[in-house]
Parts: sequence; C-alpha cells; structure tokens
Amino acid sequence: MKKLFTITMALVAFSISAQNITFGAKAGLNFASMTGDDADGLDGRTSFHLGVTAEIEMSDTFSIQPELLYSGQGFTAENDVDEDYTTKVDYLNLPVMAKFYVADGFSLEAGPQIGFLLSADDNGEDVKDLLKSTDFALNLGAGYKLDSGLNFGLRYSMGLTDVPDADTDGFKHSVLQLSVGFNF
Repeated sequence: MKKLFTITMALVAFSISAQNITFGAKAGLNFASMTGDDADGLDGRTSFHLGVTAEIEMSDTFSIQPELLYSGQGFTAENDVDEDYTTKVDYLNLPVMAKFYVADGFSLEAGPQIGFLLSADDNGEDVKDLLKSTDFALNLGAGYKLDSGLNFGLRYSMGLTDVPDADTDGFKHSVLQLSVGFNF
C-alpha cells in the first residue's frame, strides 16, 4: 500500500510540472493466455478491456500515461474427456506507461502494471479464493495518435506473478491487447 501511495504522489508531482494533461477513454480486444512450465496445453481466451486514461505530457517527445482498465483475461483448455472449458479471470488493472514519441504521432511505451482480481470463474465455478488478489505485470507496446485525439494501440502484458495462491511452477498471465481510444 505504501508503494501505491508513493506512485500516486509521484504522479501528482509530475502532473503539477507537466505542460499538458489530456484525459481519454479506450477499449479493445484482449488475446489472453497463461505462460509457465505448468501452462502447457492451455489455449487463449479472447475477451475485452475498457477504461480511462490520462496522458501527462512532460515534453514534446515524452509522456506518462496512467490508466484504469477493466480487463478480461484467462484461458481455454480441454478436460480429461476432451471437452473444452474456459477459465475467466477479470481484473481492474492500473498500468503506468512511459510513452516515447519517436515520430509524429507514433509512440513506443513501457511500464509496470498492478491488477486487482475482480472475479474468477472456472467453467461455472467461482475460483476467486484460489487465486492471488493482486497481479503484477510489465507492459510493452506501441501507439499512434491522430491530431483529432483518436488513437490506436498494441500492447503486450507479461505477467510477473504466479496467479494461483498455491505453490506452482508458473501460471502467469500473458495478454496481447489491441486498443482504440480517444483523448479529449
């Protein structure tokens, strides 16, 4: 909690010195799965993300973009009798992205993310109590912003936390996001 408070205070300090702050909304597709030694045989789950952004311009070529996103994650697999099932894991994610504008409107971005577990459903059964309540990830991506405020993004979120609340050898989230958004 102290780290979250420190990050929040740092963002406030940055925003005070920032030249320009724009707020926006974004939504898009998630192509989610799990990685790790124990994740063999798991397939992806297609879902969506939706949320709000604030781009804090530090210079002409550098911005900080905190976001608040609902994110549908999880995976699909086959059980012992060859029936498909889906594990749906939903988070409230808080990424803080450093955006480097390398060309007119085109940015490369990277940053940490903390996710708070909202729900977990394994083929109709609530399994939220079996998973860790927070998830940490590292995000890498690229974006393109038009002068009108319309923007597009591609981001990969690499999970850093073992998701189950038990001793396992790797079940980490892996999410590819395609987004469209608008800055006001």
